[in-house]
Amino acid sequence: MTEETAEGPLRGIRVLDLSRLVCGNMLTMLLGDFGADVVKVEEPGPGDPLRAWIADGIAAHWKVYGRNKRSIALDLRSAEGRAVLEHLAARADVLVEGFRPGTLERWGLAPAMLLERHPELVIVRISGFGQSGEYRMRPGYGSLIEGLSGFASRNGFPDRPPLLPSFPLADMVAGMMGAFATVSAVRAREAGGRGQVVDLSLLEPMVAMFGADAVLQGFKGTVRGRTGSQGASAAPRNTFLAGDGNWLTISAPMQSMTEKLFDAMGRPEMKSDPRFVTNTARLEHVEALEAEITAWLSTRSAAEAWATLDAAGVTAAPILDAAGLAADPHVLSRGVFRAVEDSELGEVTVPDVVPRLSGTPGAVRRPAPGVGQDSREILAEAGHDEAAIEALIAAKVVAESRKDA
Repeated sequence: MTEETAEGPLRGIRVLDLSRLVCGNMLTMLLGDFGADVVKVEEPGPGDPLRAWIADGIAAHWKVYGRNKRSIALDLRSAEGRAVLEHLAARADVLVEGFRPGTLERWGLAPAMLLERHPELVIVRISGFGQSGEYRMRPGYGSLIEGLSGFASRNGFPDRPPLLPSFPLADMVAGMMGAFATVSAVRAREAGGRGQVVDLSLLEPMVAMFGADAVLQGFKGTVRGRTGSQGASAAPRNTFLAGDGNWLTISAPMQSMTEKLFDAMGRPEMKSDPRFVTNTARLEHVEALEAEITAWLSTRSAAEAWATLDAAGVTAAPILDAAGLAADPHVLSRGVFRAVEDSELGEVTVPDVVPRLSGTPGAVRRPAPGVGQDSREILAEAGHDEAAIEALIAAKVVAESRKDA
């Protein structure tokens, strides 16, 4: 369950999270998991749009990415709300925002002004394309970025349309890189520097994932295309159907691993077959190579084949769905998932904190909050007395809610 008294290496860092949807929430969840005090600033009423991502009647995304945060519902479209925000910023170490470039400037909260008044503040600006450049003012949802970045052109099969991921990959990659950048900026400030602006686009982290493609295109003019699940640089590497209708992933990127695979298949002669003797040859004859592997698997169940390959030291694994993953013995023994309290559902299962630190581990200290659940507490900590808080609530600048997600 939750560990309310747990501390982490980022304890003492206060984060104002004005972001919406996945990227910013991923970023600030990671900071919160490791001890930062994350104050989620949300629109009164609906709150963060991520709350509206409902699956099977549950706001499943919010249950995960809203954890370890407190919520204040604040009307930032009003001058009074923006004044409250700047008051909160004076006590913060980090401010994270995900508005279209220029929004903070229109509100009179330009980073240059904030840094002049609060020189130690780290300001993380999330956008689809960055704060500069030709596309800076375009809306930049992750799906667009997954297309523009080159990812979709590489994902899927050559005889089928480019394939977008079925989950917000670009947002998640940028969120993880953004958490690293945020901690780096805070560390630089602690080392005697000042606050600064982190310009985090969704585009560039995705482009960085395909660094080798840039080298090949720039030097050789090579443009890689879609290869399905086949490896572009090593073979064998693919998904393979076993005789019982279940699937395995087999990846043997090293020569020694491929030779172990051939031995495990009872086909040692393949090690000297000119078509398979080197990685280059295997890539040229990948269809013939995969046909041999598929034929061997066709007479075995996935579990039997995996046991044989595992005993031989071959890198292979079953392809699991969510139910299979939840029941996997390694996942269970390592505690990859954990149950946490939830005021709406009683208890939910979520991925545990990652990565694992031996000396200063992260923790799930509190479940995802309701919109404005902590408004009064946050305002009081910032120095507002009870009369001022009541006045802000009466003016609908601030809202509060019951404790549910």
